[in-house]
Amino acid sequence: MKPEDLERRIEEFARAFSALRSSLSARLFGQDEALELAGLALLAGGHVLIEGAPGLGKTTLVKLLAGALELSFQRIQFTPDLMPADIVGTRVLEEDGRGHRGFRFQRGPLFANVVLADELNRATPRTQSALLEAMAERQVTVFGETHALEAPFFVAATQNPIEMEGTYPLPEAQLDRFLLEIVIGMPAEAALRTILERTTSSEPAPLEAVWKRERLLELRALVREVPVSSALLARVARLVLRTQPRDRAAPERIRRCVVHGASPRGGQALLLAGKARALAHGRAHLSEEDLEALIVPALRHRLILSFEAEAEGVSREELVRDAWEASAKE
Repeated sequence: MKPEDLERRIEEFARAFSALRSSLSARLFGQDEALELAGLALLAGGHVLIEGAPGLGKTTLVKLLAGALELSFQRIQFTPDLMPADIVGTRVLEEDGRGHRGFRFQRGPLFANVVLADELNRATPRTQSALLEAMAERQVTVFGETHALEAPFFVAATQNPIEMEGTYPLPEAQLDRFLLEIVIGMPAEAALRTILERTTSSEPAPLEAVWKRERLLELRALVREVPVSSALLARVARLVLRTQPRDRAAPERIRRCVVHGASPRGGQALLLAGKARALAHGRAHLSEEDLEALIVPALRHRLILSFEAEAEGVSREELVRDAWEASAKE
């Protein structure tokens, strides 16, 4: 590809991402970081886990993202009595006009471009695990038959803080399939005033589409083309290793407070999200700045802490930053 063509494509990417972010921030106030992370994850081809107390805009964020891109959208309300077949679908017995009977696969709500798994941690682990194959392989298997999911396939799962009543901790394998974890907190006072004013007055105009599905797939392909230097690849590899409590070079606090560290999937998530961020900021290459900005959302949810860490009040964010600093030392 000619340099001028590459420069043009990068400029188009940055403009497209800026337009998406502006469109969403005009509807969801005070959550700019969450909006950017969700957009980066979608462009990187991953899924997001959104955590926050009720009423902070988790569901609104996902619905706005689907609407801005004209993608098919399904919302699944996870409850303790939800069954796997309610998500992926099941076979139904049908009879034609001649009396012949046969089974037909009835697709579940998982067959959409954007799937909102609302309050995922209110369902039982059995039902939560129904998402594993879909999130990792973009397909579901029902009664021995495999059904592909249409691209793009994006799962945005919301969860209430695990201390709340009636919640189940997500399995480690489930957590590892989320590219980024987004934590939504209370907006600042100025943003809260804007929210109260605009949501209690006239209804907003319908959201206009920013991109089409085909455009999103083109931008996703460009993310994969962003080069990564050998030095940054080595830094990410060291970072993942430094989150392991059995790694000799891991910081003392990680060896003491972490039971399981990040998997190689964590390094992949960091690199892909970093590439998307580089393009969104108009750069043709991944930088250390991109990695440092994303280490917490890419790795935080992958660390399983010990009881000692919980007792001392050590946060996952602190431990991720410890590993990042340790990874700078060869």
